[in-house]
Parts: sequence; C-alpha cells; structure tokens
Amino acid sequence: MTTTVRDFLAEHRDAVVAELAEWIRIPSVAGVPEHLVDLQRSANWLAAALRETGFPSVEVWDTEDGPAVYAEWCAAPDAPTVLIYSHHDVRAAKDEEWDETAPFDPKVRDGYLYGRGASDAKGQALAHVWGVRAHLAATGRADPAVNIKVLVEGEEETGSAHLRQLLEDNRERVGADLIVFSDTLLWRADHPAVCVSMRGTMLAKLEILGPLQDVHSGAVSGPAPNPVLEMSRLLAQLHDDKGRIAVPGFYDSVVEPSQRFRDELAALPYSDADWLERSRTRSVGGEAGYTVLERLWTRPAIEVTSMISGDPIGPSRAAVPSLATADLSIRYVCDQTGAEIAEQLRQWVAGTVSERFDHRLTVSPETAQDPYRTPDDLPAVAVLAEAMQEGFGRAAGRMGNAGGGPAVWLTERVGAPVVYFGTGLPEDHWHDSNERVSIDVLLAGAATLAAFWDRLPSA
Repeated sequence: MTTTVRDFLAEHRDAVVAELAEWIRIPSVAGVPEHLVDLQRSANWLAAALRETGFPSVEVWDTEDGPAVYAEWCAAPDAPTVLIYSHHDVRAAKDEEWDETAPFDPKVRDGYLYGRGASDAKGQALAHVWGVRAHLAATGRADPAVNIKVLVEGEEETGSAHLRQLLEDNRERVGADLIVFSDTLLWRADHPAVCVSMRGTMLAKLEILGPLQDVHSGAVSGPAPNPVLEMSRLLAQLHDDKGRIAVPGFYDSVVEPSQRFRDELAALPYSDADWLERSRTRSVGGEAGYTVLERLWTRPAIEVTSMISGDPIGPSRAAVPSLATADLSIRYVCDQTGAEIAEQLRQWVAGTVSERFDHRLTVSPETAQDPYRTPDDLPAVAVLAEAMQEGFGRAAGRMGNAGGGPAVWLTERVGAPVVYFGTGLPEDHWHDSNERVSIDVLLAGAATLAAFWDRLPSA
C-alpha cells in the first residue's frame, strides 16, 4: 500500500500544489470586517473540494465572524468514527514585509510553497483532503475504511469565539470515537514525531495609568509618574534570575514531566545551532533545569507580545505619556487552570505596582483554551506512529506543541480523545512574513493520513 500511496501522491504533486495555491489566493483574514466575504469564499472553496473528493454530505455553517465547513462520510458501520478538526482563516499579513512573494500570491521556490495559510492551516486541511483521496486510490475502496467527519472552522485565529456553540448545537452530529486535531507542528522534515500534548493559552492586557493626560516632559519631568518606567519595572519582575515566573503560587499545580516523556524528548535530534537557525530566535533562554524542548512543551511560560505608550509612530511630542499598555500571552500546562492563573496574576499586579499609579488588568479565563494531553494508553497513538513511519519513511518520535488550541472544547463536546497531526514545521514562519510549507512534508503528511485510515479499524 505504501508504494501505491506514494506513487499516487507523486503523480498528483502538481495538483496538490495548484489546489493549495488556489485556496491561498483567497485572503480569508480573520478579524477584519472587509474580509468576511473572503472567509465565505474560502469556506465555499473547501466545501467544493470535499464534495469533489466524494464526501456525500458537506455544509457551510455560518457564524458571525467566519463560517465553518462541516462534512461527513460515514459508510463503515463497524469501523470507528473520526472527527478531523482544523481551520481555514488566516492571520493578517503586512505585504511590505514579505520578500519571497506577496502574501496572497503564492509561489513555489526550492521545494516550498510560499503564501499566507500555506502551513497554518490550509496546508494541513488540504493534506486531509488528499489523504482521503490517496487512501481510496490505494485501497480501491468506494468509501473510506473509517467514518470521517470534518470540521474546519473560520475563527481560530481570533480565539474560536463561536466554536463551542457550534459544537453544542450540533453535539449529536459531531459525535465521534476519536478526534484528529490538525493545527500543529512536526519536529523536523527528516525526523517526524507524534505530538501528544498541547499547552493551554490565555491572553491578558495590562494598563498602567500615570498622569491624567500626556504632559510636556519639560514641565513635569522628574516628579511625574511615568507609566512606561513603571510598566518596565513590573515586567522586569515577572521572571526571576532562573527564568521562572515570579508570580506567587504559579507553579503550585504544575506537574513535573514524566521520565518517560523526558527520555522521548531527549531522543529527538536537537542542537542549539539547529534550533536557533530554524526558529530565528537569536538566543536560548527560559527556565533553568529543563531542556529547550521541555521548556517548550512541558513547562508554562508568560510572554510580552506587545507594549505601547507615548508616540510609537511619527515624531515624538516629548511628553510624559498618561498610559502604557502591554499584551501578555500565557501558556500553561496540564493541572493548571486559567481561573487560578488569572487570580494569581491579579493579586501579583495589585501587590507589585506602585501606589503612584493606577492600573487595569484584563484577563478572561472563560475564553482561555486549556491544555490537553493525549492519554498514554490510547491505541490510536501507536497507529499514528506506524502510519507516520509509512508516510515519512522513518520511525516517529514523540513531541509536544508549544501553542494552544481548542482541544479541550472538542473532547468535552464530542466525547472522544484527541490525537494531533499536522504538517507544519518551526521554520514555516507562522503568523510572520514569508510563511511557507514544505511540499515534500505536505505529501508525506497526506501519505501518513492515508495509511492511518487504513490501519485504524484494526486498532
């Protein structure tokens, strides 16, 4: 079967690239009102591709901020039912920062397809489409060996605001025995790994208020409360000199990674030089006592993703600003909860900020996406590892995912465990300029999925 699948995908390589390029040209940018029609076009494009593949039931589910696509192909009554999750909305792109091509004018260079959404996550969704096609072609079946349901949402990049309600409204329809979550990364193109965990994510906004209005620094400089300095002081205290988050109680619920998982991570090929080259992060830091991969996938983190005050654009007015604002991205791990972290952060800020300033902290645990780890004894993990070995031609290791996603929402409402499979790589520049996908990895991912559908019924 493996040779047949690979031959099929090699024969259709140009078609895979052409389809993905066509989809990328639709600028389905999340959170921008003028792109709502493009989100609708993107959903309709995917719906048509699924119908062409053979899915007998395909629907577009409208939401306020971006439609989702839902499809079913359930013709194997004695086989497991799988729900595939991904998304078709993309991040905004600054055209002037892309030098390989314009964001929505995809181009192939050196084995990569460049364009916004090529990897995150249109490429991953399309790998599923071609995985089904390859599975049918290799087996000669009229229907897949498993029952497949597909849910590709259009609001992931803005927090999946309506996903929970969609799942609740269609709880009986989306029911499945297994969820395949495809908005994740692989470790390396030449060393695949099964992702078995995802950190949680929660956003916070901190505002420090100084003068009642911006004031000419020549008139008040010295005694005036400068919110930029206070914000800087506060953020500088967020981590201690060992790289640990200094918020009291923050680690009380954090469980150490198992020795088994630490050994699995240690078995992945890693060097600082390779990591820095692929991640473009300049240097290695973080919590002392843990490897880089353990910091990424088993330990919590808080990052400052933006900070603004004064006159960031145009000439300075030489005024002491009245307000400084910072956005925080909180990544947390299993056994921590968004609610407890939010309360810990509120108490720390209130007790740390100077009385000379006022402050506002906005943190919403109700919109947080909690961490999720695939059960260790889930048979589908071993089946996926075997399928990856077929698809990529070498044994698959184990890894985690440093980002977040709605895995817990899915498992709670669908009533099934989650396994992760994506075709992205750290060097694919998600959310940045020159986003790309490796065409070889995309095809190996489709081959993996074809093998997975063939093997899963006997798990």
